[in-house]
Amino acid sequence: MSSIYDFQAMTITGEEKSLSDYQGRVLLVVNTASKCGFTPQFKGLETLYETYKDRGLMVLGFPCNQFLSQDPGSDAEISSFCELNYGVSFPMFSKIDVNGSHAHPLFKHLAEEAPGLLGIKAIKWNFTKFLVDAQGKVVRRYAPTVEPASIASDIEALLVH
Repeated sequence: MSSIYDFQAMTITGEEKSLSDYQGRVLLVVNTASKCGFTPQFKGLETLYETYKDRGLMVLGFPCNQFLSQDPGSDAEISSFCELNYGVSFPMFSKIDVNGSHAHPLFKHLAEEAPGLLGIKAIKWNFTKFLVDAQGKVVRRYAPTVEPASIASDIEALLVH
């Protein structure tokens, strides 16, 4: 698989979704968690989505329970939590693994295309963010500590004006 559009993922409501449905849009793909110190970033991610969705941005959230079991709930519980506490309206997907032998193929691809510090491919923690241009090319990886607002200028540079 050579393009992000070759992948599919299950939505948080249980529907199979092809990422080719997002072709032509700038994507910010994030592995999320409901009980993490970075969980308040949902608010910033939602702000980015609301600010730029009409110009072509799509934020995609992928819950992950691999880091200190910080997202132990069911998909329904995670969805409810995100909506009630942070007003999340961007697409959320079913809980996945991002590392190891059961890692979702999408995250294997993202990590391969945009390795982290020192070329490390493994995802280090929740709220690692990947920016993908409108042609499906992985442009950049952002560490969990990077606040969503600080990514705005990189997103703007990729959006149609």
